Amino acid sequence: MKLTQLVGSCDEGECPTLYLTDRGTLAVQGEYLTEHDLQLPAHEKLVEVPVELIRKAIRDNLI
Repeated sequence: MKLTQLVGSCDEGECPTLYLTDRGTLAVQGEYLTEHDLQLPAHEKLVEVPVELIRKAIRDNLI
């Protein structure tokens, strides 16, 4: 899968980032959450990203 960076919190590659995939979907890089009360399927994970990351992507017309 090819990922294109839309917006990120830093340029180091280790910060919350929003990507566009070559499948027309979004991929999110963020802090992996392990303490929550959700029942997620084994193939899914929950990550946390700053709201400002999504706002910036919308403001910049990236999504």
